[in-house]
Amino acid sequence: MVAPADALVVVAHPDDAEFGVSGTVAKWIREGKEVVYVVCTSGEKGTSDRSMDPGRLAQIREKEQEAAARVLGVREVVFLRFPDQGLEDTAEFRKMIARQIRMYRPKTVVTSDPYRRYLWHRDHRIVGQVTLDAVFPFARDHLAYPDLLEEGLEPHKVREMLFVGSEDINYRTDITETFDKKIAALRCHESQMKELTVPDLEAWMREWACSMAEGADCELAEAFHRIEITR
Repeated sequence: MVAPADALVVVAHPDDAEFGVSGTVAKWIREGKEVVYVVCTSGEKGTSDRSMDPGRLAQIREKEQEAAARVLGVREVVFLRFPDQGLEDTAEFRKMIARQIRMYRPKTVVTSDPYRRYLWHRDHRIVGQVTLDAVFPFARDHLAYPDLLEEGLEPHKVREMLFVGSEDINYRTDITETFDKKIAALRCHESQMKELTVPDLEAWMREWACSMAEGADCELAEAFHRIEITR
C-alpha cells in the first residue's frame, strides 16, 4: 500500500505547478504535510527551438520537474506521459486520475481551473475538468470502477479542491516566507525559463505575487478558487 499524501497536485505540464502553487506547496511541506505531483504530459512541444527533438525535450523537462520537486520537498512526481497539447476528456484519462486519488488519498487536490475563459492552454482546461470529475464522483463511488476495488484501491472523498489560474478568486495563501523557494524551483525549469521574454524572473514573479495578495493581510500570495466537498 502507498502511504497517503496530504495534497495531490495534478497539472498538465512540467513547470505548471511551480508557476501556480509552489509557494503554497513549500508552505505545506514546511508545516509537515506531504505532497505528490501528477504531471500529465512531458511538455515536449513547449519550445521555439526548431532543432530540439521532442523526445529529448520530454526527457529534459521531466528531469527539470524532478529537480524542482526536490527543491520544494515534494514526496513524489508521477508522470502520466500523455502527448503535450493532446490531453482529451476521456474515460481512460479520468480513470487514471481517479486511480491516483484513490492511491494517495489526499485531503486536498490542486489543479487548473477548467472554467477560465478565452486564453487558456487547452491542456490546462482539460486537466482541470478531468480532475474535477475524477474527484467527484468517480474517486468517491465504489461502483465507478469495480476493478480498482479488486486492486485494493478503495473509494476516497477529497475534502477540498484549489483551482489555479481562476478568474473567480476566493482563497489566498501567504507565500511571503516561501517565495524564495518558489523562485528556486522555477529556476530548475531551465528549458522553459529561457523561453520567457522577461529580463528578471524574480522581479516579474514578485509583482505577480503582490497582485495576488491584494485584499489579503500579507505581502505575497498565491490565489485560487477553493471549493469544499461535503458530499
